[in-house]
Amino acid sequence: MKNQWVQAHLTDAKAKLPFSFIYDGKASAALLAKWPKKVHTTKIDANRTWRALIRTDPKTGLEVRCEAVEYADYPAIEWTVYFKNTGTTNTPILENIQGLDAQFEAGAKGDFVLHGIKGDFQSAESYEPYRLNLPSGSSTNFGPHGPIWAASGPLYPLGSSLGMPGTGKSCDGPDGWPYFNLQTPGGGTIIAVGWPGQWAASFTRDADTGLTVRAGQELTHLCLKPGEEIRTPLMALLFWQGDDVVESQNLWRRWYRAHNLPRIEGKPQPAITFFCGGGTEQEQPIVQSWLDAGIHLDVFWRDAGGSRDDVWFTLNPDPLPYPWPGMYWMNSGTWEPDPKRYPKGFKPYADWVRSRGLQFMLWFEPERVGDPNSWLGKNHPEWILPNDHFGAILDEGNHAARQWLTDHISGMIESQGLDWYREDMNGGGPCPAWRKNDAPDRQGITENLYVQGHLAFWDELRRRYPRLRIDSCASGGRRNDLESMRRAVPLLRSDYTMLDSGMADKLAGVIEGNQCHTYGLSAWLPFHGSCVSKPDPYAARSHYVPCFGAGLQVTPENQTAVRRVYDECRQVAPFVLEGDYYPLTRYSRESSDWIAWQFNRPEEGDGVVQAFRRAESPFVCAEFRLRGLDPAALYEVTNFDVVGSTTVCGKALMEQGLSVEIKEKPGAAVVVYRKIK
Repeated sequence: MKNQWVQAHLTDAKAKLPFSFIYDGKASAALLAKWPKKVHTTKIDANRTWRALIRTDPKTGLEVRCEAVEYADYPAIEWTVYFKNTGTTNTPILENIQGLDAQFEAGAKGDFVLHGIKGDFQSAESYEPYRLNLPSGSSTNFGPHGPIWAASGPLYPLGSSLGMPGTGKSCDGPDGWPYFNLQTPGGGTIIAVGWPGQWAASFTRDADTGLTVRAGQELTHLCLKPGEEIRTPLMALLFWQGDDVVESQNLWRRWYRAHNLPRIEGKPQPAITFFCGGGTEQEQPIVQSWLDAGIHLDVFWRDAGGSRDDVWFTLNPDPLPYPWPGMYWMNSGTWEPDPKRYPKGFKPYADWVRSRGLQFMLWFEPERVGDPNSWLGKNHPEWILPNDHFGAILDEGNHAARQWLTDHISGMIESQGLDWYREDMNGGGPCPAWRKNDAPDRQGITENLYVQGHLAFWDELRRRYPRLRIDSCASGGRRNDLESMRRAVPLLRSDYTMLDSGMADKLAGVIEGNQCHTYGLSAWLPFHGSCVSKPDPYAARSHYVPCFGAGLQVTPENQTAVRRVYDECRQVAPFVLEGDYYPLTRYSRESSDWIAWQFNRPEEGDGVVQAFRRAESPFVCAEFRLRGLDPAALYEVTNFDVVGSTTVCGKALMEQGLSVEIKEKPGAAVVVYRKIK
């Protein structure tokens, strides 16, 4: 399927190129067929081949370059299209640029079904799976738009947010997840849009058996100045055969781990545990108490802080008031440690942390200049784009601004001893600021140059510091598109998890909502993180994912429970990160249901089952038919809450099922298994 698609759209002499645009009022298909062309091909490694398809307009000098990478070990192809003005004057208007514009066929008796999940919007509904039929004549649209709420939920149904205000945070809102699984009879295609900005995707059925899929930057209507270059989002397709959508997602997970998960010194990012605190030398005994209690930690996390006395960076003498008490961290724009609280900076603390085998991470939000009297606000107002609220935006498309940011953060990495760079983006997002800065004949240019600058900034940090790790954050999990995920990992998948901190008794369903986040997100991102505020098994086990932390203090009374929580998660997390994922129940947020899933590593012959009985479920026991096992093998099965283990045949686990008993309401069970012969 992949080979046929590549031939039809990229390599044939008369290939129908998988992208489109309008140039000087004319459709690209007619123009590109007449322009002189060049083709370059290079073997990157044993599994990847790079090719560039170049067309140049002889009249205006517009160069259109499609750079594609074809994979040999997976049925995957990806490409990005670049537009460069090689002439000496401004180009005519270039508009409606679609990084993906292709026709899919379902066959005479077939139909199209679209599978995916919702984006993040700090809700129990974040990452909820959906299954949409695409009937003849229908049009379904997606993009990052913050939800407008009523008492009953978002005011627009799934797939219909086109025209709503964009945020520019790539995974924002119910329609904001930039990954899709398009199923047709006998197989399908997984589609990913890599763009940490305001993208748009549409699925339009004709009256017959065809479906046109388009995706790209949401708004483009611009001329290019001499020497200027813009690009489309990264587009990736992964093809699959059969009728098992779950197995198609596991093919995606395997390709993602093999070719997308960030690597340090050639090794993919492993699962981690963390502790979040203030980062002062006076806090060292607190961290030491965790280590003395036998709690294994990987990362010390210094976040923004909250109150005026807890913000780590310098505030001006009269910081701006905000509508929420204690939100002084929103007065950003001076990225230097507060000399009163940190007269020596973070370096002594970071060195102390590393001497105990931990890594040090520090929070930044460099794109949002929340304080006009900050260092950036006072010294470089020409770098700043006015925004609607939550502070102006530092223009990363401005070369001088990006150079300053790169050098300054580099200086902080060195002087403060950072192992992790945590980057946040709060508020309504940068899209309003981008749009306000564009002239009528330059719509979309600010965003495009900004996104290129943002990715170049991350790339340069990683080049300068090969061991540096980056945490993506944008009010939680709202910037986790494929381009971002190749450079960073989301240590906190949603700010909704923070509602679990001190509010779980007041907000019903928060823990269950986090169970649902794992259920939906695991089909797409093998690595994601969460945090729990209580060490009881039901709450803690609802957060066992590759990045895990507990937002609480260790005391003599609770240290045994906290140590058990961290020890359990360290056993479970590698399965979540490395295994194939199988939902064992339907998705549900209802308090009367069970919810359960399995992660299986067939090469290693082991895996885990996580099951939850909610507070109003009348059922004490459930049976789950496991998947991906060797039916002829024997497996040692161990329940975390039961002494000893049992030996069960793989065939029995797959056909009769694994029996799980949970007496408590609510309650949770974790069962691990390994092949013994």
